[in-house]
Amino acid sequence: MIARRDAHGGTLVVGGGFAGAYVARLLGRGGATIVNPENFMLFTPLLPEAASATLEPRHVVVPLRQMCPHAELLLGRVVSRDAEARTVVAETLGGTFEIGYERVVIALGAVPRTLPVPGLAEHGRGFKDVADAIELRNRVLRALESAAARLDRGEAERDLGFVFVGAGYAGVEALAELHDLAHDAVRRSYPTLRDIRQRWVLVDAAPTILSEIPRKLGVYTHRELVGRGIEIRVSTTLTSFDGAEAVLSDGARVPARTLVWSAGVRPSPDLARLTLPLDDRGRVVVDAHLRVAGQSDAWSLGDCAAVPNAATPGRFDPPTCQHALRQARRLARNMQGPEEPYAYRMLGQVATLGRYKGIAELPGFRLRGFLGWFVARTYHLYALPMVRRKIRVVADWTVSLGFRRDIVELSALGRRHALDGDESPPA
Repeated sequence: MIARRDAHGGTLVVGGGFAGAYVARLLGRGGATIVNPENFMLFTPLLPEAASATLEPRHVVVPLRQMCPHAELLLGRVVSRDAEARTVVAETLGGTFEIGYERVVIALGAVPRTLPVPGLAEHGRGFKDVADAIELRNRVLRALESAAARLDRGEAERDLGFVFVGAGYAGVEALAELHDLAHDAVRRSYPTLRDIRQRWVLVDAAPTILSEIPRKLGVYTHRELVGRGIEIRVSTTLTSFDGAEAVLSDGARVPARTLVWSAGVRPSPDLARLTLPLDDRGRVVVDAHLRVAGQSDAWSLGDCAAVPNAATPGRFDPPTCQHALRQARRLARNMQGPEEPYAYRMLGQVATLGRYKGIAELPGFRLRGFLGWFVARTYHLYALPMVRRKIRVVADWTVSLGFRRDIVELSALGRRHALDGDESPPA
């Protein structure tokens, strides 16, 4: 028989990502029970800097127990929901529970959107969470070590081939940061690789990169990346990848052992278990107050929901942290007092393009270069919750100004050593 428990404060939050964590935090002393696989919230905008060793990976995540001190946290997943009985079944570290609630907030976020490209699932790498960032950083540094040990120049160049598919914020920022990391490492620590070609290729099906930003900033970004030797192939898709060569739709064959897939996201497939109305893209259907269509005790927001925005009629919010935060603020107010429609007009967009380079669109201003980079960092610091996390990030940034990036490769952390001394394969 499954043990029964009730949600703290009567409110159950399914998912502890940006949207869910902020709802639980803003509910304050009213309390909530959060069910989430990890005990932290990832601050996604800083993930590229964690991958490039500018920031300590632990500093781009926020402990949920500290962020939401009045909430109960259960590490696990919700596997089913009985909407009529107002209960869910959650599999947690402490066992399987039936959790009763008065109100439920669905904030399961999104997962990478992949396509049936031959070899992608076997050899490609995503860029969605901290584990991906750490693994990718290790991958780049291990590629440098492999290339440095090669006697065959062609094989060394293949080691130093990197293909990024998807030219949205995640793909562009990750490529720019890791490109800086690799070139800085070669210049300072790998003298035998200085005359070996590094090939960094950005691929996107759209006709331009960063198509969601103003054209002038997109042109600047394109020119900036090309100026660093990065190849940009737009209106192009990935045809196949076998772990040694990427074949593109324009006929190009790119020798590369690393391929990063960041071509969009899709709502979490776990939504299908929760008796929710979903649209044709798999998103939860909600009304102007973020209430799930046809369900008086359920709300949804963030990347997993099709959220209408009164400030942009006829359009749903994009899956960004900026919109998730504003949705969480509106929802928390609606759950605590008179309901009002969600309306938010974006204040601007920012992105970093490696060290000292960035872009920023603000009301009346479009900045690029150093000023764009400074504004992007400032905005990210403002949006990062908790003063102690802000201080840690500022400390990392300050240290990085005067010291080289760390090039320690830690893929061994993915393996454990048995007590008899044998080494297990990577987990």
